[in-house]
Amino acid sequence: MTVAVLTGIAYVLVLGIMVGAARPRRSSGASDFYVAARAVPPWWNGAAITSEFTSAAACLGTAGLIATRGSPMLWYPAGAAAGFVVILALVVAPLRRSGTYTLPDFAEWRLRSARLRRFSTCFVLLVGLAFLVAQLHAAGVVVRLLTGLPPWLGWAAVAAAALAVAFAGGLGSLTSVQAAQFWLKLAVFLGVGAVCWAMAGTSLVTGPVTGPVTWLEGAYRAGGGGLAGAGDPSLPGVLSVLVACALGVMGLPHVIVRVYTSGDGRGARRSIVATQVMLALFGVVPPLYGLLGSVHVRGAAADEIVLLLPARLLSGPVGDVLTGLLAAGAFAAFLATSGGVLVAVGGALSGCVSRPGVRSFRAAVLVVMLAGLALTVATGPGVSMALVLLGFCLSAATFCPMLVLGIWWRRLTDVGVAAGFVAGGGVTAALVIAEQAGVKMGALTSCPAPVAVPVSFAAMVVISLVTPGRVPRVVGRMMARMHVPEHLAGPLTYRSSHGADRWS
Repeated sequence: MTVAVLTGIAYVLVLGIMVGAARPRRSSGASDFYVAARAVPPWWNGAAITSEFTSAAACLGTAGLIATRGSPMLWYPAGAAAGFVVILALVVAPLRRSGTYTLPDFAEWRLRSARLRRFSTCFVLLVGLAFLVAQLHAAGVVVRLLTGLPPWLGWAAVAAAALAVAFAGGLGSLTSVQAAQFWLKLAVFLGVGAVCWAMAGTSLVTGPVTGPVTWLEGAYRAGGGGLAGAGDPSLPGVLSVLVACALGVMGLPHVIVRVYTSGDGRGARRSIVATQVMLALFGVVPPLYGLLGSVHVRGAAADEIVLLLPARLLSGPVGDVLTGLLAAGAFAAFLATSGGVLVAVGGALSGCVSRPGVRSFRAAVLVVMLAGLALTVATGPGVSMALVLLGFCLSAATFCPMLVLGIWWRRLTDVGVAAGFVAGGGVTAALVIAEQAGVKMGALTSCPAPVAVPVSFAAMVVISLVTPGRVPRVVGRMMARMHVPEHLAGPLTYRSSHGADRWS
């Protein structure tokens, strides 16, 4: 099994680097690195979005939760799909017409505040690191579980490949890798799942699985799976996660940056529609593996069930090959999401500290990856799903209100947004800390989004109303630019805090 697994992982990582390295000649300027020259076709863009969105949580965690916690977990993918409906209805086209590169860019452009840009960059970094650490931990789980090698080898492999692709051509390189790997993941997970489903009808493995308890199971059962509501099967718990996912998608830096890669607002909308179609295709995967795992892989930790399934149904070389294919598909997911986070967060960070450029972009990407590796070392295994949900909660409580109000309410001010960030982020942090300290308040502490999001909205509205003098003077022109089709809106330039006319 070890040979098959390592071969599959190596194939995916090497192929990803090769595809990414083929793009540098088209990625020479800042716009190419940050937003792929704003020239990605909608269906290609949709495949890339779906690829980075179907991360470790979707490929391993959700299926494991369905197997261990039952049918209420089937709603988790629905929450993610609902998030793209919200984005399509409220955010996509206006955000693309703003002409900005990143979420902090939009904050500075819309509210005319360099300080708000720097403040929002801190939250982009927090959300991005939650997703990045989740991917690195999941890669370590795969390597440790299937080969017996130290988990840090999985971290290092994903980190090296993601850095290579990001360095080669930024978002231009990454888009090619992600789009290609989506179809690879879809074929692998559906193909292996179909074989396992066919074999399950004749398999005699229907009793509890015997064998040693793996290293991850103890951490998961000790409570790591409870952070941010992961795996809470109660109705309030499930609804809390659905709210976090539905509202948090629009603030995920590695997802929302894709809006900027389209040529215009119409192309951005078509990209999100394509994403919804492809998410529906991939949505078969978690229930398929969850149902099979609940019967044939009893006693294992949630993150392990998908990986252990082929060997439990098919012993010998065939099972080894199928396991190797699943490992390859999992690493394709890790690379796609890790690369997306690196490029999005690196772009936001580099734009905050210096003028947009290739050198500053690469330096910021390296800093983000080093921070992610440090946090991976500092945290324990078994928290991938929890970190992903925590990222959704924080995004929903900060960037969701900023985007909705910034696009649709002209009276929003910079201090109002800052207050909302503090209130929403503070409530999220306080409730998560209370959960970890043993203070139980049901779904209120397990997934704070239903409380934190209204608090953030209220803070932004109230503080904006009491600071009307800070509404930008050109707010009318900005609102027109976001809501009028591109060919009718006049140019609107703004000299940023670094002295560059980035938007026109």
